[in-house]
Amino acid sequence: QSQLAESGGGLVQPGGSLRLSCAASGFILDHFAVGWFRQLPGKEREVVAALSFGAGTTYYAYSVRGRFTISKAGDNAGYLQMNSLKPEDTARYYCAATPDPLTVDQRMETERYDYWGQGTQVTVSS
Repeated sequence: QSQLAESGGGLVQPGGSLRLSCAASGFILDHFAVGWFRQLPGKEREVVAALSFGAGTTYYAYSVRGRFTISKAGDNAGYLQMNSLKPEDTARYYCAATPDPLTVDQRMETERYDYWGQGTQVTVSS
């Protein structure tokens, strides 16, 4: 069964860092485009960062540029390194994957992704 599983969320003070992980099983993540999204209760899920398959190109939402880094590794996992965290980064974070080549615009669309994890909560608060 193909699935994704996120981990690494938690409570962190403003200015702190977290590294989210997204473990893939049942498929080779390096052959997939990967996206990280976040969602607040009652709000739409929004893209945070996206990475093309083969790790060719990246996209970052304006609000996280220079602070977050998306990557994939040989252990069949994806990562989101989050630095200089702000209270407004508080949300539930989800990773997603698709085997389809996506344009930059398409990477922001949740319906383009075939696989989703259950999410991990990130809370930034003093």
